Amino acid sequence: MKKKNNSKLKIIPLGGLEQIGMNITAFEYEDSIIVVDCGLSFPEDDMLGIDLVIPDVTYLRDNIDKVKGFFITHGHEDHIGAIPYVLRDINVPIYATKLTIGIIDNKLREHNMLTKVKRKVVKYGQHINLGCFRVEFIKTNHSIQDAAALAIYSPAGIVVHTGDFKVDYTPVFGDAIDLQRFGEIGKKGVLALMCDSTNAERVGFTNSERTVGKTFDNIFSEHKDTRIIIATFASNVDRVQQIINSAYKFERKVVVEGRSMVNIISTATELGYLHIPEHTLIDIEQLKDYPDEQTVLITTGSQGESMAALSRMAANLHKKVTIKPGDTIIFSSNPIPGNEKAVSNVINELFMKGAEVIFQDAHVSGHACREEIKLIYSLVKPKYAIPVHGEYKHLKAQASIARELGYEKENIFILSSGNVLELDENEAKVTGQVPVGDILVDGLGVGDVGNIVLRDRQHLAEDGIIIVVMTLESGSGQVLAGPDIVSRGFVYVRGAESLMDEAKQVLDDVMDYCMGKNITDWGKIKTEVKEELSEFVWKKTKRRPMIMPIIMEV
Repeated sequence: MKKKNNSKLKIIPLGGLEQIGMNITAFEYEDSIIVVDCGLSFPEDDMLGIDLVIPDVTYLRDNIDKVKGFFITHGHEDHIGAIPYVLRDINVPIYATKLTIGIIDNKLREHNMLTKVKRKVVKYGQHINLGCFRVEFIKTNHSIQDAAALAIYSPAGIVVHTGDFKVDYTPVFGDAIDLQRFGEIGKKGVLALMCDSTNAERVGFTNSERTVGKTFDNIFSEHKDTRIIIATFASNVDRVQQIINSAYKFERKVVVEGRSMVNIISTATELGYLHIPEHTLIDIEQLKDYPDEQTVLITTGSQGESMAALSRMAANLHKKVTIKPGDTIIFSSNPIPGNEKAVSNVINELFMKGAEVIFQDAHVSGHACREEIKLIYSLVKPKYAIPVHGEYKHLKAQASIARELGYEKENIFILSSGNVLELDENEAKVTGQVPVGDILVDGLGVGDVGNIVLRDRQHLAEDGIIIVVMTLESGSGQVLAGPDIVSRGFVYVRGAESLMDEAKQVLDDVMDYCMGKNITDWGKIKTEVKEELSEFVWKKTKRRPMIMPIIMEV
């Protein structure tokens, strides 16, 4: 891979910076683009009614003839969730490890895209050549099996992208992270390191996933005579494995509840990443055949999501499972930033039902703390440091680690989504900006709900709506019926008759004014109605409901 001329490598994050989620980064060299990850994020509180948020990939669409393929580091939603939406337009092959492809296949099957998208299973140590790039998959540990870091070889130099990772010397399944390979690549000379920043504020090392198994054993031995319900991330196959191990040891049957949980467990079992002893799993219908103290439920909803199984149980909305006094409920996860309130609401509801809730120490993170990040830097020895994956404060925390390790300020780049970073051996600088943003998914609509629709929803949510209905005679424009007022979410009409009567008077005056001036243009009439009524309502109530005049003609 000799460097041809003075071309530079461009690194263009299209999402995933300044936030947890929606990870997607393009790497461009001359006429080749490869993309790492393709994730979604979950809606903010002010995105009313929105289900998912996916990245704006206009830049890839505009350069579609350069795009060679997607490389996926692991199977979490914030790295694969947008694939079914993005690959409708940018249909190029996907490269990933076995379990990751298995989970992506589930997604594509749901969207009827399985036959349309090419997928290739890659092994650790394998190299894929695409355009000017060669990409190698390196074994790492994370809270889902088969996570990989990528070494991206370009004519301008090597970039190492860690993906989401931690250093776990005693993983539950498979091998420890391949630190030796990081060191070997470091010796070749690495241009830039893009490293996971999620836990960059936390000192020390992240505990091994295996420590959670011991915790489960202790909880199971202390709660021999109650039913146990454990909420965790569907994708944390190792966590599920340890729950099953403890359940088997203590002779309990296991029920899996929650659609995403059932999907991932069946995929992981089929592919050999999860080993379930015979006769351990039972169907939820069989729960009633066993006494409580012989059962364990593994369920979704550890993040307080309102539609997930645990939240429905807590709110008495679950068809098959009712929380009883004495149940032991374990939250085997930490709240993702932003979900704390939802989680504590569910915990409170469970306590009120008389259950015992355990939410301490039954979880370890899947992300590297400061010492592990230092270890990766020391092995890879990059020229440039580019913190990724995290909110701004996490990226800053990793930048401070790089400073501690002796990196100069000008060699550390905290990028924003959309920045174009051009780099080679001699220099690196941000040279431009490409369009990025949030595309909102609401039901089956992708991108049809924009900022204006959200603003309307916010407006309706805050101040309600007043609808003014009237019938005009065609030709003369005389008022035949109305104007009548209908309101929703503004004031309780029965308690505000006088206000409504006055509003009606205002409308009558407006219509008299329009008739007197011979205004028959509907647009003008509507504007007059809106302005006068809006001013009246503001004076009386200090609120600004949405006002919609509707005119019918006979």
